[in-house]
Amino acid sequence: MTQNETRVACAEDGRSMRTWALIMLVCTTSLKVSLFSQESRPAKEESSEAIEDNSFFIEEAYNQEKGVVQHISNLQYSFTHEKDLLYTFTQEWPLGGRDHQLSYTAPISLYSSSHPGGVGDLLINYRYQLVDNGGWANVAPRLSIILPTGSVKLGLGARTTGLQINIASSKRLTRSFVTHVNAGLTYLPNMQDQSGSSGTIKHTLTSYNIGASVIWLTEETFNLMLEYTTTFSSDVFEDGTSDRATDTIISPGFRWAINLNSLQIVPGVGIPVMLGRGSVRTGVFLYLSFEHPF
Repeated sequence: MTQNETRVACAEDGRSMRTWALIMLVCTTSLKVSLFSQESRPAKEESSEAIEDNSFFIEEAYNQEKGVVQHISNLQYSFTHEKDLLYTFTQEWPLGGRDHQLSYTAPISLYSSSHPGGVGDLLINYRYQLVDNGGWANVAPRLSIILPTGSVKLGLGARTTGLQINIASSKRLTRSFVTHVNAGLTYLPNMQDQSGSSGTIKHTLTSYNIGASVIWLTEETFNLMLEYTTTFSSDVFEDGTSDRATDTIISPGFRWAINLNSLQIVPGVGIPVMLGRGSVRTGVFLYLSFEHPF
C-alpha cells in the first residue's frame, strides 16, 4: 500500500452499505466464473507452469513456499504537475510452511514538488493461505498493521496506528489465462491531517477497495497483464468537511521471469491510467522481484 492509499477518509453509513454490496457482488461473480471454468476446462490445460508472483496493483493469492524468501521493489512515477516518484519495498517470509506468511512494506517518497520526500507509514502484514491449489481457487486473506512512521507535516503519514484487510483470490481459468480478484478495506482511527486552515484536523478514515486482473500466459516466462482497481473514500477539506471520492486505476503491463538455478528474477512494466477527482492522469510503474531459498 502506498501512502496515497492511507490518506483516504470515511464514508457515511449508507454509502458503506452500498460499497460492501458492490464488494460482495464482485466476489460472488468471481466465484461463479471460477467454478464454471473449473468444471468446463479440460484436465490437460492444468499442466503448464505459470509465473506465480505479485502483480503491480492487485495481490495474487500465492503465499511463499517453505524456505523461500521474496524481495519486491516497486517504483511509480506519476505524470502530474507534482511529478511524484514513489518507491515501495516489500519482503515476504514463510512461517514454517506455505499456510502462514509474514511480510513488511515500506513506502518511500523519493521526489515530490509538494514536499522533500521521506519514509511513509510502514505496514506489517500477515497472510493466511486459506485455500491452496487443491481447491476451486487460491484464496489468501491478509491482515496488516499500519504503523505511524511517516511525518504528518510532510504529508507522508497519519500519526495513528491503523488496520488494513484484503482478500485475494486467484484462479487458473484456462491454459493461457489466470484471473485475480481483490476486495478489502483500510481503517485509520483519529488520523491527523495538516491541511486544515485552523491547524491539525483529526478524523477517522475508512476506505474500501475492489479490483481484478487478467494475466495472459503467452509463455511460461512472459505474461501480458491488465489490472483494474477502485478505491472508495472521501476527501477532507480545510474546513473539516468531507466529500465522496472514487479513484480508479486501469493498468496494462507485462512481466517476465529470469530463472538462474534457485534464483528467480521477475522484472515488469506497467502503464497505469488513473481516473478520479475530476482528472485523468498517467504514469509508469516499474517492478522488480528477487525470489530465492534462505
